[in-house]
Amino acid sequence: MRPEVLFPLFRAIDSLKGIGPRLAALIAKLAGEHVVDILYHLPSGLVERKEITALSEAYITQQVIVPVTILKHHPSRSRRVPYRITALVGDDNLTLTFFNGREDYLRRQLPEGQTRILAGKLEQYSGDYQMTHPDHILIPGKTVDIPLFEPVYPLTGGVTNNTVIKAVTQVVDKLPDLPEWLDDSLLTREKWYGWAASLQKAHKPQSEADLDGSDAARQRLAYDELLSNQLALELVRKSMRRKKGRSFTGGEDVISAIESALPYKLTTAQNGALADIFADMQSDYRMLRLLQGDVGCGKTAVALMALAKCAGAGAQGAFMAPTEILVRQHMQSIKPFTDAAGLKIALLTGRLKGKKRQALLDELARGDIDILLGTHALFQEDVIYHDLGLAIIDEQHRFGVQQRMALSAKGNAAKGGVDILVMTATPIPRTLALTAYGDMDVSIIVEKPPGRQPIETRAIEIERLDQLAAGLSRKLAVNERIYWVCPLVEESEVSDLAAAEDRYTYLNALYPGQVGLVHGRMKSDDKDAAMEGFKSGKTRILVATTVIEVGVDVPEATVMIIEHAERFGLAQLHQLRGRVGRGALAGSCLLMYAGPLGETQKARLEIMRETEDGFRIAEEDLRLRGAGELLGTRQSGLPQFKVADLQMHARLVQIARDDARLFLEKDPDLSTARGKAIRILLYLFERESAIRYLQSG
Repeated sequence: MRPEVLFPLFRAIDSLKGIGPRLAALIAKLAGEHVVDILYHLPSGLVERKEITALSEAYITQQVIVPVTILKHHPSRSRRVPYRITALVGDDNLTLTFFNGREDYLRRQLPEGQTRILAGKLEQYSGDYQMTHPDHILIPGKTVDIPLFEPVYPLTGGVTNNTVIKAVTQVVDKLPDLPEWLDDSLLTREKWYGWAASLQKAHKPQSEADLDGSDAARQRLAYDELLSNQLALELVRKSMRRKKGRSFTGGEDVISAIESALPYKLTTAQNGALADIFADMQSDYRMLRLLQGDVGCGKTAVALMALAKCAGAGAQGAFMAPTEILVRQHMQSIKPFTDAAGLKIALLTGRLKGKKRQALLDELARGDIDILLGTHALFQEDVIYHDLGLAIIDEQHRFGVQQRMALSAKGNAAKGGVDILVMTATPIPRTLALTAYGDMDVSIIVEKPPGRQPIETRAIEIERLDQLAAGLSRKLAVNERIYWVCPLVEESEVSDLAAAEDRYTYLNALYPGQVGLVHGRMKSDDKDAAMEGFKSGKTRILVATTVIEVGVDVPEATVMIIEHAERFGLAQLHQLRGRVGRGALAGSCLLMYAGPLGETQKARLEIMRETEDGFRIAEEDLRLRGAGELLGTRQSGLPQFKVADLQMHARLVQIARDDARLFLEKDPDLSTARGKAIRILLYLFERESAIRYLQSG
């Protein structure tokens, strides 16, 4: 149950004065539907006003508070002509301009012959002083003051700044008295304010510096949010630690059969990751591990060995990947080795229907299938495993925590549930890994398998497209293959498709019969046929949208051309580049761009030319784009922060992580005074699900 002290903050937003159902709906979209949401909707700008009594060119474009005498109204008979009022300030005329102004209202507000105090931006138009739509109109002597500093909030259509200010003021001035959940020594060291004082200061900025994320009040609020995130993850992690798992012992014969069938030796880094995974699988607790590795570092081989250990110990393994292309590729690359070890492997995707699907499900339920590969079809309701022991999820950022839980629920709880290994080829910056995957143990494969060639990366202007296309004949003459990736066109699949089809037609005219096309709107069979044609060498140029981004493996592909590279994020460019140079030949990546480039776009292309280190690229991507965009804005596993900014507050993430761990070791039930205050913090940020993981139940 939510603590009573928080009830006022979790009232509906329309319980505030002046906010009816229509405004409430708009504010809900902007900030959220509870009072607490508007409290954490912080100002992004500031209006600083000067009090003046005479007009001067020195104040042009500035926000001023000025007393005026109203001389004459000039109503407009046409909607195109603004309503004007002449006013006097000292010896100077000031024209007040209103677009679509209502005469009856303006005559009441600004009666001729009377004085008023106005606040607004002073401008000059054709040599005359002017103020358009004053922000405030007051009768002299009234007690309401016009603030010298007024916060400016992020807004949405139909919600004015004044509406937000009125709503926020009602809450900020009556904050509940909450116990302090931060450690005194941290507050002293960081020179932070209390919770209520921080919110009040953040909503009443007195200078531009107060709006910055490094301001003490904002840092305190960001830390609260990060701490609640880390506490929640740590509680989940501890609960997983406490969940009895099963100990997978044996299976050495199956592992060595696969190892001797592999055409290469595993690298030191691969063996290191495997040692972590095997230790988890042999322990009495459930595994929840994230395996990070750059493009082409050999994660699939590590996954295969883990599946072999599971099958060798008599249980079933499931391997889930986000796209059918990728699943089929995994099937092709893994099957020769599982065959060599006498394991039965099968494939389940959304395409398998009717009797064939039923026959596969029956085999799975009987335990005749050792390893099942598939898309998210693997955890549909009618998929019942005989004894699922290990679930491997490839490209975790395409799947959310819910899907992770759904797959783990497929195991037999009496036997100890399911070990989970999550893999990603998108290197995740440390701060992001801590906030999005902090409930997991992490293994990283840093080195690439021997024989991988470096990739030469160049940026070229789009004007040279014809020259570049003509030059491909040299590569085709020596049987090399080329990817040509078409740009994203404002997230619209239809225009993406048009771009890809135009490019296909253009290249096919140059190289008839040698060009294939693959895009997101194709039927799965057609996609597979296009990929197969490229792999087999039937076509040697593949025009594609980004469906080829993840995991596709064609060793003969040596050239990656990315059209309008400036529209792609760094992580995506890095993923695409990783599709070439996977065989014996060196690869090249050509980033075609249309100028003029913005600073961020320039920096992106520059970094791509400088380094192939995915982890450095990921850190730069976080710096340039911010966390929200990094794994895709709607990234299911990434927490949505209201105040914390992972790039700006990276230092605080680490402090929060250590704070959460140390505190929960001392007070696992949150029963001390600070523990009880921390419970309130978790409810404040709606992390109450984590409280269910407490030992006390």
